Amino acid sequence: MELGPYILLATLEGMITASVLALTAVGLSLVFGVMRVVNIAHGEFFMLGAVIAWCVAQMLGGHPAVGFAAALVIAPLLVGSLAIAADMTILKRLDYDPERTIVATIGLLYIIQQLTLMSFGPEARPVQPPFNTRIALPWFEMGADGFKLIWPWGLGTTTYKLFVIVAAAALLLAVRLMMTRTKIGLLMRATQADREMALAFGIPVERIYALVFGIGAGLAAMAAVLIVPIQQAHYLMGADPLLLSFIVVIIGGLGSLPGTVVAAILIGLSDGIISVFFSPTLAKILATLLVGLVLVFRPQGLFGIRSV
Repeated sequence: MELGPYILLATLEGMITASVLALTAVGLSLVFGVMRVVNIAHGEFFMLGAVIAWCVAQMLGGHPAVGFAAALVIAPLLVGSLAIAADMTILKRLDYDPERTIVATIGLLYIIQQLTLMSFGPEARPVQPPFNTRIALPWFEMGADGFKLIWPWGLGTTTYKLFVIVAAAALLLAVRLMMTRTKIGLLMRATQADREMALAFGIPVERIYALVFGIGAGLAAMAAVLIVPIQQAHYLMGADPLLLSFIVVIIGGLGSLPGTVVAAILIGLSDGIISVFFSPTLAKILATLLVGLVLVFRPQGLFGIRSV
């Protein structure tokens, strides 16, 4: 097979990574943008989404599509409710102080992780995809008679992987519409712009904070439900999404949702291509190096606004 088909396959894998990463990072960016809280436990909310998806699939049984559809609803709701409870019982009592909330979310990370280990166990467990038909992909080759369509052996993907990309794009569009076209989005943006002014106008800021924290965790859980049929549910699987989400949020601009999506696509594609041709470790090294360059030459990120 020529180099071109390999690049196409790597790009498809990178788009899957980018799609899931964008959902996860948008949740983290939303929390920081509105609440000014750095949620270190964000990766554990991702992990909980995958674990709950496995539990729902096991409990319902039957056709995999039934359990998957139920997990798409149940996992984000349960994880979002847990995040709201954590906000009201922990972060609110700390008055959302930046330093103390970092320590608190680190503690929350270990609590969730260890409780999951005790209940779920240390094994990685697969979730069967609802559909997984293999699709052969065409390639163009230059011949004596010009370009012709060929079907190289091994060049293909699955319907579920394509579904992950489409579903993530639809969810990101829904978040965008929520932020720009709904009343709750208007209240979030008002709270983000000026907390004191929002309080003066009677906006229930603490309720908005709780809702935003729940939505951010729910998006991470939704991303995990989408990816767990490709990967496996494991109690330590939250570390990489957390690291990559921070990288994406820093590059895109803290609190900038469009910047987060663009940075997720950039990091996801580069991670997929570099991992296929070289190694996943090199991809992480280059992503971290990119963060360093952004912090040096453009501290506010690609789409962030420089503070005066």
